[in-house]
Amino acid sequence: MKIIVLGNQAKAMSNFWSVLIRHMRRAGHDVVCCAPPGDTDAEAALAAQGARVRHYSLDRKGLNPLSDLRTTLELFKLFRDEKPDLLFASTIKPVIYGCMAARAARVPHIYATITGLGYAFEADSFFKKLVNRLGRLLYRAALSGAEGVFFQNQDDITVFRQSGILGSSARVLTARGTGVDTKRFAPSPFADYTDQGTLTGPPVFLLVARLLEAKGLPEYAEAAHMLKGRYPDARFQVLGPPEKGLGSVSLEQVQSWQQQGSIEYLGETRDVRPYVAAAHVLVLPSWREGTPTSIMEGMSMGRPAVVTDAPGCREVVRPGVNGYLVPIRDPQALASAMEAFITCPQDIARMGQAGRELALSEFDAEKVAARILEDMHVPAIEDTL
Repeated sequence: MKIIVLGNQAKAMSNFWSVLIRHMRRAGHDVVCCAPPGDTDAEAALAAQGARVRHYSLDRKGLNPLSDLRTTLELFKLFRDEKPDLLFASTIKPVIYGCMAARAARVPHIYATITGLGYAFEADSFFKKLVNRLGRLLYRAALSGAEGVFFQNQDDITVFRQSGILGSSARVLTARGTGVDTKRFAPSPFADYTDQGTLTGPPVFLLVARLLEAKGLPEYAEAAHMLKGRYPDARFQVLGPPEKGLGSVSLEQVQSWQQQGSIEYLGETRDVRPYVAAAHVLVLPSWREGTPTSIMEGMSMGRPAVVTDAPGCREVVRPGVNGYLVPIRDPQALASAMEAFITCPQDIARMGQAGRELALSEFDAEKVAARILEDMHVPAIEDTL
């Protein structure tokens, strides 16, 4: 079987879907990874797994219809050339324009993964409401030709059904996000942490995310500023790539927070593990997620988490077990939850261990990949023996 895996970045495809791609290749399937050009290291990593890489043009953030039309036409030609048996598309524009192009190219089996609703579904301004309306129309047109649609949380399913995007006969599937490679993200000992559960150094909080408002960066900076007044040694770090366009937080703003002494910006990296290992608690005050990969990775490494009680986020944190849930856009509540770990450091290891156990039982990428292939009726390893 020839399978096209379509995404918006080779780096994200390599980081998040590598286990799924490995399962496909081990079962003997021909895998073609399609992404915009520009990341040779990530493409080399995909090729090392036995996948072929093909390029297409994509403006991830823009709203230029001519650019999106070009993307659709390029994908149509690519699909006609490759003649795949199945398309597996993820992230917003690849799902919309990839599914449209695949239907026109008569790809036999089309599957989409909704990894999050994004900027268009915030709808807290007139402009965003217009984008929201357009997004719904495009999604409805694209997914009408899909054989199945994967969702990462129940809230997104409800939104798509209530919005009329999914018809009553649509085959709705669920997956635990991309899962987490629990072997690669192995447990790591805490720095400056004693067997008695006390800290001998400053507590380190880490937010791993793209620089977007919807990741809760403003709330995190404000909460950090509050806590710095009471715990000047505490460290509040941000790790993630800059973004441009709608909903982004400028580097100038991040640097301003850093100059005020609230946060530390660590830049971006291809490997988050050393940074997670150096932290005590992962934080993600996001407004909405599919399923937050950064938190699953932290859980797998034995780190507790503070996240918002938002779609996707609430899927991975059990309050009082492996972390805390706080209201959306509430810096005071966020600060209080982080302070709980400062005043009760013995909870860090206890909740971190619970998070590791949860990652193994519910979010292991090997299990997630096997379930996705089963739901798409793709012959798995044992089926080919």
